Amino acid sequence: MEIKFFDSELKVMEILWREGDLTAGQIAKILKEETGWNRNTTYTVIKKCIDKGAVQRIEPKFLCKAVVSREDVQAYETEELVGRMFNGSKKQFFAALLSGNSLTPDEIQELKDMINNAE
Repeated sequence: MEIKFFDSELKVMEILWREGDLTAGQIAKILKEETGWNRNTTYTVIKKCIDKGAVQRIEPKFLCKAVVSREDVQAYETEELVGRMFNGSKKQFFAALLSGNSLTPDEIQELKDMINNAE
């Protein structure tokens, strides 16, 4: 799965991942409430997601279905970030995540548990 999303496209995808299949009109209503987008903006972004193969349009009623998962997009975006910002080094990425004392003790323990389970 190699689909690069713009922030606007991720907003549409987040709605579909959170709510499940929706009509374009339902997505437009949600995004108007959450972001202030007008209907035309939402429909334009939905079309971009369809053109990328991330959303399937089902008739009747312009039903939209996400065909890529949040997890697939997160994995792809993480690999892109690690490659671009850390020369592909997951170790450097992890070190950057740990620096600055921005993690809570619970988050640190969860990361330790994940590492132990990965071994």
